[in-house]
Amino acid sequence: MDSEQLIAFDRIVREGSFSKAAWALNLSQPTISARIQALEKAVGGPLFSRGRKISLTERGISFLPYARRAIATLDDGIKAANLAPQGERGQLALGSLRSLAGSFLGKPLADFQNKYPQVESKITEGSHWQLVDQLSDGIIELALICWPCIDPLITNLTPLLSMQDPVVLVSHKNHALAQYASLNQEQLASESNPFLLLQWWQTCPMQIARLANRANNTAEVPMDTGRYLLHEGIGAGFFIKAVVQAELDSGQFVELKLSDMNPIYRGVAVVKLERQEKLSQPAQNFLGYLYRAAQKTMHQVSLLY
Repeated sequence: MDSEQLIAFDRIVREGSFSKAAWALNLSQPTISARIQALEKAVGGPLFSRGRKISLTERGISFLPYARRAIATLDDGIKAANLAPQGERGQLALGSLRSLAGSFLGKPLADFQNKYPQVESKITEGSHWQLVDQLSDGIIELALICWPCIDPLITNLTPLLSMQDPVVLVSHKNHALAQYASLNQEQLASESNPFLLLQWWQTCPMQIARLANRANNTAEVPMDTGRYLLHEGIGAGFFIKAVVQAELDSGQFVELKLSDMNPIYRGVAVVKLERQEKLSQPAQNFLGYLYRAAQKTMHQVSLLY
């Protein structure tokens, strides 16, 4: 059984005769008859009742929807194969740090899906080390992780897009610290109540660790929990800017200025396994969308692929 036999069978049903089907398919009558005979042999009996007017047998009626489904699947496969080199079909498999999965990744993914609606996107989120494991296990093709990776045993990752993620000191607009046009570390340590020690790094930056040690009260919490506390007017802390950008834009949160501390950035990168020589076309296309998004929101962006 082959596709030519199935196409001949379907065309005969549509045209109502062998001769019309042969003409439509640009085949000779003996050729189309031979294809149907071979198909009938494969399915174990006649598909048509021959007479002055042909009609489907019970076997033919039962077989027809499966034949048409097989033809449609084959057509879809041919279309997918033709579109795959341009990245219009296939799968995008990417893992992202939780802190960037919505705030940074959402817009470029939406733009990518609008351009390539037939690409299947598989996006996961997790911690830095979870994403490294998923990449090593082949679950994802790309990972948006902290960079550089501080584990000396992990040397098999290649950065494709590197950037620095702005980190900002934030409180609710009604918090006591929001009244200051500028403040110092001593004021932050004594008046944050509590100082929010948020988990967005591989290892805690030294200047933030020192602040936490000096603070009258410290709450070590995940990023989402810290964001909720800010909504309740509780505490102040250093957040990835993209996570709190909406509240900063609306004026609900305020960015606090420290006069005695330099700006803080978190290094991040989109990476692949070193042993993977070539990226899939969807992954290559999506890198362009990430690069354009990073140029608008990130610091020191470098496309390395």
